[in-house]
Amino acid sequence: MAKVGRILAVLLLAMLPGLAAPALAHPQPAALPLWTGSWETAPSGTAAARPGAAIRNVVHLSVGGDAVRVRLSNRFGTAPLNLGAVTVALRAAAGPDALPGTLRAATFRGVPAVTVEPGQDTVTDPVPLRVPAAADLLVTVYTPGDSGPATTHQTALQTSYVAAGGADRAADTDGTGYRATVTRWYYVTGVDVLGDSAGSVVAFGDSLTDGNGSTPDTNRRWPDRLADTLRAGRYGVLNAGISGNRLLHDGVGPRALTRLDPDALDRAGVRALVVLEGINDIKGSPTADDVTAYADAYRTLVARAHARGIRVIGVTLTPFRGFAAYTDAREAVRQQVNGFIRTGGAFDAVADADAAVRDPDDQSRILPAYDPGDHLHFNDTGMAAVADTVLKALTS
Repeated sequence: MAKVGRILAVLLLAMLPGLAAPALAHPQPAALPLWTGSWETAPSGTAAARPGAAIRNVVHLSVGGDAVRVRLSNRFGTAPLNLGAVTVALRAAAGPDALPGTLRAATFRGVPAVTVEPGQDTVTDPVPLRVPAAADLLVTVYTPGDSGPATTHQTALQTSYVAAGGADRAADTDGTGYRATVTRWYYVTGVDVLGDSAGSVVAFGDSLTDGNGSTPDTNRRWPDRLADTLRAGRYGVLNAGISGNRLLHDGVGPRALTRLDPDALDRAGVRALVVLEGINDIKGSPTADDVTAYADAYRTLVARAHARGIRVIGVTLTPFRGFAAYTDAREAVRQQVNGFIRTGGAFDAVADADAAVRDPDDQSRILPAYDPGDHLHFNDTGMAAVADTVLKALTS
């Protein structure tokens, strides 16, 4: 597996702008440790505040390092957010228990508390903590008062934990005080690691990327499966999917071009951007059947990424016959949009997920083996098929 990872790293370096493949199969160590994104979620909306509570968010890292820093958000808040304490720790096993000896208090310019203004994000100071690749990290946030609507990511597909009386709970190694569970991530939107990682790949899209249809609490979304392969080559994978998100219109979360910088281009160490976005415009309201609008949006997205030296992989839109919003007219739009993605020349490479997951007996449907039953999303097997397709595009 390590040999495969090294080969993939060479190939990835070769496809990134301004970089040449190293002469050796091993990716060269960085001259100095670098910050790289290891985990991400994109803010998608709000939930009611939990004043006085400590929320222990469980996040699954892709690559490891010798220190971490945590990104926290009040992007959709309406009042200043008072964070009374933030801690990080490696997870002991299942549940909210921290691995003994790993719990650390985070600071903000040397102070353990911080106020984040509405519409803003913040990042902790570096926290010295060695974290292995593929580790579960506990990010505990204590909010002493009611700061109004809490910025969250709704479709976490991950159980996290809440201690109602949280004043002294953020520093608990023992998780027995965390008696309630939640299936959103509260406030936390990213974890960067300091180490010798080669960079990160951002998966940018809607519910297909967010992981709908995959098994909760198992990290089987397609970006997770991609991370499993790229990890040996020291590449992190960041999941910027939002269920219900759109390319052309605001939906759940701001439209793709509005959120592109904070959710993708501004993340640490980004080398490549993988875009699977547009099906919610096709099947949603208002009607979006002008293929030129999709083409213009994709070109704009690619141009903005290229200005940062980031390559962009376009992913074809996958079938949805059998889903409630399906019509033959919308299928025709999907085919036209896919025609542009494949042959329009906008992207640096194309991952043909449509070809990978469609039923050969009815190309407007997902192959039954990949369908969790709603005829739109992917089960664990389908997620693996998408990850394999994206991997080929990244390394071709």
